[in-house]
Amino acid sequence: MVDLSTHVGTLSLRTPVVAAAGTYGYGIEYDGLVDWDRVGGVSVKGLSVAPSKGHPAPRMVETAGGMLNAIGLQNVGVDAFAVEKLPRLRQLGPRVIANCWGTTPAEYEEVVRRLDALEGVDAIELNLACPNSPEWNPPPSSDPKVTGELVRATRRATSKPLWVKLTPNVTDITVVARAAEDEGADALNLINTLKGMAIDVDARAPILSNTTGGLSGPAIKPVALCLVFETAQAVSIPIVGGGGIVSGDDAVEFLLAGASAVHVGTASLFDPAAPARIADEIAGTLTRMGESSVQSVIGALRGI
Repeated sequence: MVDLSTHVGTLSLRTPVVAAAGTYGYGIEYDGLVDWDRVGGVSVKGLSVAPSKGHPAPRMVETAGGMLNAIGLQNVGVDAFAVEKLPRLRQLGPRVIANCWGTTPAEYEEVVRRLDALEGVDAIELNLACPNSPEWNPPPSSDPKVTGELVRATRRATSKPLWVKLTPNVTDITVVARAAEDEGADALNLINTLKGMAIDVDARAPILSNTTGGLSGPAIKPVALCLVFETAQAVSIPIVGGGGIVSGDDAVEFLLAGASAVHVGTASLFDPAAPARIADEIAGTLTRMGESSVQSVIGALRGI
């Protein structure tokens, strides 16, 4: 028997696998397709104060070893989420992590304030990392000062655990990570997508309507592992790590690098049961390693 439970700060998870924001809808769309008892948490589509339509199609394209997306933070808005999505999601069992964003600091603070008032939201995840938002170009977490200001403002607006999602598209992610920690972040989520593009040679034009998008999938895993490892050495708050995880072995690599939990995203788009499957595979990997719990391998990388 393997104990898959873990915790991200004060928030306990029954397994270390969190369905990543933007890839699992509002969770309820996957009911009947996944064993919820094996899913630690669901990070819902990034919520804003007002509904957002996102970018026009085409906004997804497959690439070698991954995919590009420029969905553009489409969502129903925080008030509709509270009425139409949250009650059913709460009944499914996983922890509810409310990813959110704004186009201004005031909007970030307002959406967090509204989420703080919702019973059943277990943690709030600030999206400071999306590379596809025209209002923030580059993303807020490209700048440690802006990151600190947004975390400080939203920290005042909630007593719930505050997770901060960081962009990998920076020279030194540890500087930004420390800025978020210094202003009250309870945990960090990394990495988000790498900025990229795809071109239709016959049309001589970008394939995505937004020109560029975010690269995810197995192609980015080595970069993600490195950034999680470096950040874990630089901060004392926990990390939810991911980027290209498609198997239990992949997930355990992130745990060894210092993550307390992992997020699974692109894998869910071709395997709706991926979060539960990967949790089961983590148990198999740990058994093979001679370990009996997730806690025993967190940050336990050897040879460094």
